[in-house]
Amino acid sequence: MKRQVLIAMGAAAMMISCTNNSNPLLQEWNTPYGIPPFDEIALTDYIPAVKQGIKEQKKELEAILANPDTPTFENTVAAWELSGKTLDRVSGLLFNLCETEADDAMNAVVEEATALITEHEDDIAMNQAFFERVKAVHDADQSRLTREQQMVLKKLYQSFTRSGVGLDEASQARLREINQTLAAAQQKFGNRLLAENNAFKEKFGIPVSAYTSEMTTCADRARREEMFRAYSSRGNNGDGNDTKALCLEILRLRAEKARMLGFDTFAAYQLDDKMAHDPATVDAFLEQIIGPATRKAKQEIYDMQKVMNRDIAAGTLPAGAQIEPWDWFYYAEKVRMEKYALDENLTKPYFRMENVRKGIFEAANILYGVKVEPLDGVPVYNPAVEAFKVSDADGTLLGIFMTDYFPRSTKRGGAWMTNFREQYVDAEGNDVRPIIINVGNMTAPTDSLPALLTIDEVETVFHEFGHALHGLLTRCHYPSVSGTNVARDFVETFSQFNENWAFQKEILSRYAHHYETGAEIPDSLVAKITAARKFNQGFMTSELCAASILDMKWHELTLEELEEMSKGDQGANVAAFEQKVCKEMGLPDEIIPRYRTTYFNHIFNSGYSAGYYSYLWAEVLDKDAFAYFRQQGLFTRAVSEKFRKTFLERGGSEEPMVLYEMFRGAPPTTDALLEARGLKD
Repeated sequence: MKRQVLIAMGAAAMMISCTNNSNPLLQEWNTPYGIPPFDEIALTDYIPAVKQGIKEQKKELEAILANPDTPTFENTVAAWELSGKTLDRVSGLLFNLCETEADDAMNAVVEEATALITEHEDDIAMNQAFFERVKAVHDADQSRLTREQQMVLKKLYQSFTRSGVGLDEASQARLREINQTLAAAQQKFGNRLLAENNAFKEKFGIPVSAYTSEMTTCADRARREEMFRAYSSRGNNGDGNDTKALCLEILRLRAEKARMLGFDTFAAYQLDDKMAHDPATVDAFLEQIIGPATRKAKQEIYDMQKVMNRDIAAGTLPAGAQIEPWDWFYYAEKVRMEKYALDENLTKPYFRMENVRKGIFEAANILYGVKVEPLDGVPVYNPAVEAFKVSDADGTLLGIFMTDYFPRSTKRGGAWMTNFREQYVDAEGNDVRPIIINVGNMTAPTDSLPALLTIDEVETVFHEFGHALHGLLTRCHYPSVSGTNVARDFVETFSQFNENWAFQKEILSRYAHHYETGAEIPDSLVAKITAARKFNQGFMTSELCAASILDMKWHELTLEELEEMSKGDQGANVAAFEQKVCKEMGLPDEIIPRYRTTYFNHIFNSGYSAGYYSYLWAEVLDKDAFAYFRQQGLFTRAVSEKFRKTFLERGGSEEPMVLYEMFRGAPPTTDALLEARGLKD
C-alpha cells in the first residue's frame, strides 16, 4: 500500500535543518509546486535520507504509543497517517527512479534501501503495542467516524493481521527473514529481466517494446522465429540472468509466508482482502473467459492458415507449413488488411505522440472539465520527461502531471503510472495535490520522423492517463486511501475505462491530425479502426487470460508442492508446470501466455502476484460502466460528473462494489466485456 505522509513534526524538522542541511532529500524543496529537485540529488544522498526517515517515523510512533489517553481514531490512526514524511518522500523518489534510471550504482542503492525499509516495515507490522491501540479503536463504536475514516481504520487493522502481529517471537523472526529475502529476490528478478531486455535489443536492434510491431511487418519467417524464440525465452537461457530458480524461490517463500499467516496458499492470502476474495472465485471467473476466447482464436487460426496456404501455393513457403506462434502477428495483419483494409502505416501519421497526448487532455476536458497546460523550466529527472499543470474547471490546482514515453536502456519494459507525491490533507487542513507520472516505451522519434504511435500505443497512452486521472482527481483526506490506493482488482477499472474514449469520433476530431498536413483523420479510416477493434480478440484475450491463469496456478501451489518442485532440475520443473497449465486450460499450441513464467515481471516484481486477473476483472466493470454511458449519452456531462464523484474523487474511501452499484444501480455482468471483445457466441 502506497502512503504519502503529511507535515513532519517540528522537532524533527529542526533536527533536519541543523544536521542535514547538505542533503536535498532532507530539506523542504523550494521548487515550483514542490517538484523534487532532481538535478540536486546525488545517489549518495538516498541511504542517509532513508535512515533519517526511519529514525523520524520511529520517534513519531513512540509519541503515539506514549500518549496516555484512551486510543481514538485521531490520536492513533490519524496520527499514524501524519507520520513518516521524510521516508515516504525519499522512498517514493528512489523506487520510482530505479524503474527508469537503473544502472549498477542505482541498483546497489535500491538493494540497501530495500533491506532497511523492509526491516522498518516489519518492526511496525509486528509492534504489539501499536496493534493493541489500533485494535482498541477498531473494536470501539465506529458510528461517529466518517466512512473514509472507517476504511482507513479497516485497512490499518488488516495490515497488522496480515503481517504476523499475532505470531510468536520465533515465527516473527522467520517472517522477517522471509520478507527480507523476498524483497531482495524480487528486485533481483527485475534487474535480470532488464538485462535480458537489453540483450534482446542488442541482438535484434529493436527494444522489447517494439517486438509486436516488428513481428507484424517482418516478412522473413526465419527471422520471426528467431525473434520469437529469443523473446519467449528471456530469463530461460541458463546464464547469469536465468530466473527459473529465482521464480521458484520467490514462490516457495510466499507460500511459506502464507502458511505462517493461516492460509493454505499464497493465492488465498493475497485475495483475502480483494474484491474477488478467494481463488475459487477467480478461477471460475477466468474459466468463463478462456473458453469463448480460445474458440474465437481457433477461428482466427483457420483464417490465417488460408492466407498462409496462398503463400505455400505461390512457392514462398514449403508445402505443409502451418501457423506457428511466430507467424501470428504477421498473418493476423494480413487477415486484417483483407477484412478491414486497415494499414497502420496509414493510421500512424495521425497519431503523433504529442497529438495523442493532446487527445487525452481534450477527453479529460470534455468529460470532467479538466484543463492541462505545459510547465517549462521545472525540474525533471531526464531530458525526455515533460511536465504539465493540471487544473479544474474553476482554475483550482489538481496536480502536476509528467510524461516519460520513450524507451531507453535504463528503463524497464511496459507502461505504468506512479506518484512522486500522493494527494492528502495536511495537519493544517491544506489539500496537498499530487505529482504523477506516466511512463511508457512507445515508438520513439527518429532522425526523419516524429514519434508516430500504433493503435495499441494510442490505447496505452489513454490507459495510463486513466490511472493518472484517478490520482489527480482524488479528494480524500487520508493518504492511505487517496487516488489509486484501492483494491488491486479494482484499480485497473479506471485506466481501462479511459481507453474507451481513444477512438470516439468526437475525441479523434480533437487530436488525430496528420503530422505533416494537419488534416483531420478521415471518416473512412475511423470506420476501419472501429470495425477492426474486435479483430484478433480471440488471440488477445486468450494470451491475457492464459497469463492470468498461469499466475493463479503458480500461487495456488502449496508449500509442499513448491518444495518438491525446487528439488532436482528446477528449469525442467518450471517448464513442465507451465506446459501442463496451458494444456489444461485448452490454450492452442499457436499461442503462448502473454507473459511466460521466466519474464512475468507483473507477478514476480510488480505487485500483481495472484492478481494479474485484475485486468480482466476490472474490464468487466469498465465495459459495463461504459455501456451505461452509451445508454445515457456518451458525452452527457451529468453522467461523467457522476463517474468522477463516485469513483475518481473517492479513491479507496468506500468498498469497491458499493461504489460501483452506487454508480451503475446494479452489479456488473460479463456481457459487455464479451460483446466488446467480439467473443459472444
